Amino acid sequence: MKDMMGNVICSLCPRHCMAERTAESGNGFCKMGYLPRIARIAPHYWEEPCISGTRGSGTVFFSGCTLGCVYCQNHSISHLRQGKTFSIHELAEAVRQLEETGVHNISYVTATHFTDAVIESIKIYKPKVPIVWNTSGYETVETLKRLDNIVSIYLPDLKYVSPRLSRLLSFAPDYFEVASKGIQEMIRQTGKPQYDENGIMIKGTVIRHLVLPGCTADSMHVLDWIAENLPSGMPVSIMRQYTPIPACTVKGMDRCITDAEYERVTEHAVALGLNALVQEKGSAKETFIPDFDLKD
Repeated sequence: MKDMMGNVICSLCPRHCMAERTAESGNGFCKMGYLPRIARIAPHYWEEPCISGTRGSGTVFFSGCTLGCVYCQNHSISHLRQGKTFSIHELAEAVRQLEETGVHNISYVTATHFTDAVIESIKIYKPKVPIVWNTSGYETVETLKRLDNIVSIYLPDLKYVSPRLSRLLSFAPDYFEVASKGIQEMIRQTGKPQYDENGIMIKGTVIRHLVLPGCTADSMHVLDWIAENLPSGMPVSIMRQYTPIPACTVKGMDRCITDAEYERVTEHAVALGLNALVQEKGSAKETFIPDFDLKD
């Protein structure tokens, strides 16, 4: 929706700010304008194997965020909004060039607040490879329905069940209520996961859960909900890559998770019969954080 000056009045994310967004600035939670601000456009090799494969996932990292987790490893772009503003045509052309590098898919990372721009750019150039929507999981069903028949693969987080944790760490006490409904809509759209002859996903939903220090009880509640409410065989990526950042001052979040914490969660996933994807211990390193090289 636009106001009389042609600025966007935004209700794309669950916060429903109804914020005024000009081309390059906004007064909503994400503080972004309606033109896409992008921090990196490049092949990415550190996603789940069924996403990155051997040729990488063609990732477009958007600046700003609708969730704003205090521990975000991409703090420089999610909180400080480092990046470069693109026109709709520039985004479409950048995606076309990225696809030409031979990546398995095009992945829009944290793009919820730029949904309008992404959809318009796809009208100009639609990739021939699958489109991935890589998201915090904090999505409205209404916005997700606009992506039906556009997105082939959803890659949502399911971070918490606890309203206390989601309020403390992501300023969103309604996170689980919102994300659980959103993930069910994603699965409705994509159906049963489909893979090519090399095991690369071409359609489906992969749920991600990041194990946080001192929060294994909530992690197990997340897995319980998945087992009880989602189709069997749904891939669940249990991530151990939590890396403390200086900007996060929440007590207890200043360390990596222990082996015992990760094993407790993964063993619970096995006991529930989940299709769990696990990570090596070495994933909790700052070297795995991409170089966000698109700057003002």
